[in-house]
Amino acid sequence: MFDWWGRAVVRARWAVLAAAVALMALGATWGTGVFGQLSGGGFADPASESSRTAERITAELGRQGADVIVLWSSDTATVDQPAFRDPVAATVAALRQRPEIDSVTTFYDTPAPHLVSTDRRATYALVQLDGVDEDARAEAYDAVRPAFDAPGLRTELGGAVAFQRYANEQTTEDITRAELLSMPVLLALLVLIFGGLVAATTPLLVGGLAILGAFVAVRLLNMVTDMSIFAINVITLIGLGMAVDYALFVVSRFREELAAGRDTAEAVRRTMATAGRTVLVSGLTVALAMASLLVFPQPFLRSMGLGGMAAVLVAMLAALTVLPALLAVLGRRVDAVRVPVPWRRGAGRGRPAQAATSGAWARIARSVMRRPVPYLVGVALILGLLATPFLRAEFGGVDERVLPADAGPRVVSERIAAQFPGGTIAPIDVLVTGVPADAVGPFADRIAAVPGVTGVRVAATRGASTLLAVAYPGEPTGDAARDLVGDLRALPAPDGARVLVGGRPGVDRDLLGSLGDRLPWMALLMAGATLLLLFLAFGSVVLPVKAVLMNLLSIGASFGVVVWIFQDGHLSGLLGFTSTGFIEPSNVILMLAVLFGLATDYEVFLLSRVREEWDRTGDNTASVAAGLQRTGRIITAAALLLVIVVAGFATGAMAYIKLIGIGMIVAIVVDATLVRALLVPATMRLLGRWNWWAPGPLGAVYRRFGIRESDDPAGPGAGGAAEQAAPDAVEPEPAGPESRHPAFIG
Repeated sequence: MFDWWGRAVVRARWAVLAAAVALMALGATWGTGVFGQLSGGGFADPASESSRTAERITAELGRQGADVIVLWSSDTATVDQPAFRDPVAATVAALRQRPEIDSVTTFYDTPAPHLVSTDRRATYALVQLDGVDEDARAEAYDAVRPAFDAPGLRTELGGAVAFQRYANEQTTEDITRAELLSMPVLLALLVLIFGGLVAATTPLLVGGLAILGAFVAVRLLNMVTDMSIFAINVITLIGLGMAVDYALFVVSRFREELAAGRDTAEAVRRTMATAGRTVLVSGLTVALAMASLLVFPQPFLRSMGLGGMAAVLVAMLAALTVLPALLAVLGRRVDAVRVPVPWRRGAGRGRPAQAATSGAWARIARSVMRRPVPYLVGVALILGLLATPFLRAEFGGVDERVLPADAGPRVVSERIAAQFPGGTIAPIDVLVTGVPADAVGPFADRIAAVPGVTGVRVAATRGASTLLAVAYPGEPTGDAARDLVGDLRALPAPDGARVLVGGRPGVDRDLLGSLGDRLPWMALLMAGATLLLLFLAFGSVVLPVKAVLMNLLSIGASFGVVVWIFQDGHLSGLLGFTSTGFIEPSNVILMLAVLFGLATDYEVFLLSRVREEWDRTGDNTASVAAGLQRTGRIITAAALLLVIVVAGFATGAMAYIKLIGIGMIVAIVVDATLVRALLVPATMRLLGRWNWWAPGPLGAVYRRFGIRESDDPAGPGAGGAAEQAAPDAVEPEPAGPESRHPAFIG
């Protein structure tokens, strides 16, 4: 298939490039309009009890709870003095005239003690904004934000909408800064890696196509389903990362074919027949890893899954169409505008076959395979040590502590917790329906007697529906608050009544439960897709299983480092964040999907060349050495460039952006060095001919449907080792000295 595809792209190269220009124009104009259409919420499970509670409260009592908390304070005046009371009264009166405001509740309207600080120098108002959904209320907040200021008083804004708006703005600022910091460094490294300016621009071209094309895809998806703004973050990261990987692999193979003396058309054909197949397998594997996020009911996770899939698939298609078309036009001019780089002197010229067996990466592989057991044990111990902290991971929801210490929503939350009676801005909501309000009193008393409850008040009542607000000590995202939700849900309801328990702690409890329930299905989908695609690519049942295990090792090391830093608080001063004592689970799930795909991507790059050499020679040790020599520099370069792409995340102000950045850097570095360069050669040496084993029926499936990496199906790989394979195996290693070693006798 890819022989034909390579020839077709060469013939249609100008049409393909014209289509690429059209896609980029569409993405830059219509596609970027997606920014104003995506939603900012979608964190809750629509089927959870907390979501049902919120829906019933709105339907039966009207919308409750504060969208914005306005905290006014003074260093000199108390809330009872005119110097404090009059500015607040004037500000509240003006707010109530604004169309963006539904209601404002203050201490002066209802003398509730929880609205005044214990020193009486601060008070807060509860503001409800006009708007049918989170996006509409966010727009109302932007419009009315300056009107909250009270003359002569310090004004700070908190609450759900203020927190979400600040987090979104800061996240956008962090990612923009990360991209601005990484792009110049990325371009400089690409020039050094390729040794020329023209070749260095190809990954950026594919990356631009991937990002803009994904914007178009997400805008189309948004027409049929709600998409979260967080999809954009994944598109930028995955689109650019995959584009760099695929362009490196394709351009490197094209230059290799040119160096072997082939003309441009033949070099493109052979590049597509080999590297093209690898890109296809990698793209499908990474896309399916991102598709695993679709098993979760939370819209923001599904949006990131769809956004990531769009970016990967567009990057893959661009690498299989636009890039070879461009190479067909450039030909040997791909090496134009050369930059002298000492370590590339003579690269790609001379005797490629000899270089594949005698280069630095081949020597590393042979060194590992001479002593596979010490390498295996040593690397396993290092990875195990890095992963150990993850065994004591604790999970919790996002709260204001992920913001910078001086952020308004965080200041409001911390001051209310420390200085106001009741001490929480997020009470547990208990909705009692089916009985009159006076019958709810005994049930409220039972709630007040539950250990951990510090107060119960009637927040609203209408007909046979009553809303109770339950106060508790500590953070709304803490274990105690979530456990208290469980205790309240376990209380018997009053006779004839129905009770629902929600609020912010209920949302967190339901989120953790939902993610935990769906996580095994996500893992099954990722592992199953990887096993299937790698079997079709390499004709082995052993290598896919080994690939999954290797992925888990590198990801486990990353998660361990994340727990050690962000849960335990190590390096918090240096990195500038506040440890919450737990990890937000959706960040870990997102990292799992992305990192599993990236690790498989590197595995496919390496094993594709190993398989190609195995088809040609049937020598396991020589194949591993040649495969690592051919791909070691590419994998290392791809990892380095991806580290640059995500390194800017670690400089962000948002704690969870730092977490994702640092976690990905650790996983990428570990995977590209310890795992691919050391652990994979060691295990392949120990497995020997069993690397390529498959039962007879599966062997027949591979020979019929396999995505073979040989550039010539009728060449040595087809008539050599394959034809001599035993009936129950796919191309076992010939009976040389290695296969007679006791370790390789099956």
